[in-house]
Amino acid sequence: MYLRPDEVARVLEKAGFTMDVVTQKAYGYRRGDNYVYVNREARMGRTALVIHPALKERSNMLAEPASDIKTCDHYEQFPLYLAGDAQQHYGIPHGFSSRMALERFLNGLFGEASRQCRRINTAIGI
Repeated sequence: MYLRPDEVARVLEKAGFTMDVVTQKAYGYRRGDNYVYVNREARMGRTALVIHPALKERSNMLAEPASDIKTCDHYEQFPLYLAGDAQQHYGIPHGFSSRMALERFLNGLFGEASRQCRRINTAIGI
């Protein structure tokens, strides 16, 4: 059993993300330069959190994605999916079975330790 979209939204808000877009298909959340979507169509929660594709490699160390990609014309903060016929954007979908697992994922991907690693990598030219 996975967290439902409304439960994912509450965890994001607790983690400091602010909702700035609401559509029939998604909630858009921002925290600083980071942007994620909550897939409102994920009734069973398996693809409830959708992250930017640029974070795919780093997120793979933290959790297995639900599928390779999730496309939606409402994910406007994400890149266009060029392999498809329609003008759709795409991200990497994740589902979590507990709030604690989602909080750990968010902290690993967007938390202070993650920011420090990025600063170090930038400083040494990686």
